[in-house]
Amino acid sequence: MAASRAVVRGHFGELLQGRVGPQGQVALVTLPCPGLTCTVTRRPGPARLFQPTGRVLTLAEFRAFLRALGLPADGRHVLHLSMPVGAGAGASTAARVAIARAAGVTDPIAIARACLATEGATDPLMFPNPGRLLWASRQGQVLAVLPRLPRFEVLGGFLGPGKRTDPRDTRFPDVTDLVADWQAGPPTLDRLARLASTSAARCLALRGPIGDPTAALALRLGAMGWMTAHTGSARGLIFAPGGIPHGAADGLRRAGFSRITQVAGGG
Repeated sequence: MAASRAVVRGHFGELLQGRVGPQGQVALVTLPCPGLTCTVTRRPGPARLFQPTGRVLTLAEFRAFLRALGLPADGRHVLHLSMPVGAGAGASTAARVAIARAAGVTDPIAIARACLATEGATDPLMFPNPGRLLWASRQGQVLAVLPRLPRFEVLGGFLGPGKRTDPRDTRFPDVTDLVADWQAGPPTLDRLARLASTSAARCLALRGPIGDPTAALALRLGAMGWMTAHTGSARGLIFAPGGIPHGAADGLRRAGFSRITQVAGGG
């Protein structure tokens, strides 16, 4: 077995997440983030996992994932994260996808099934264009391919403690109307910002935390809208391309945001 390496992009929260129907499945639209990555290097040897930048998988989860892929329990894996864990950046899924790709498995459906089997709820990071998918995270299924989004920029960071996704947690607001609006045709930037802001506001109203400052920051800094990780601490403000005002990052830091992150989306 020769050495191999895989790099997988994470994401920065969701532009939309909730139940499709009051008792429907949890669905989401993710915001891919090239600046948040998981890198796995695989070398010959017994099945071992080293995580020098922070633990995202237990050894039992790592071995169960290899089994779910139908792979032998071998390979010395070193996993590096450039993202926080439990923050809505997709660390758990990105780690699994990187392990699969480093082992030579590239079929997104096979990887999605193995991720779902071992984490219970998964992000669509195994697909080439995850931001174009309406994704059922608890079923590991693509519900729809969405219209291409206009170009936009997000400036944000991480606010408060992280929280790992509980796959049994389906307490999310109904977003059936938002999904229908999104699917009606290619959204303008104004409509995208409105849909993302509405989804985020509904989630915070139902799940908390109380007193989240993101909406007020968006108004103060002239953003077109705002978005969140619907489970996790990622928060972001939505701007037109080139529209992030000078000093906005300092404003986020003063409000308690850490690891300031800028994402180019759409297009």
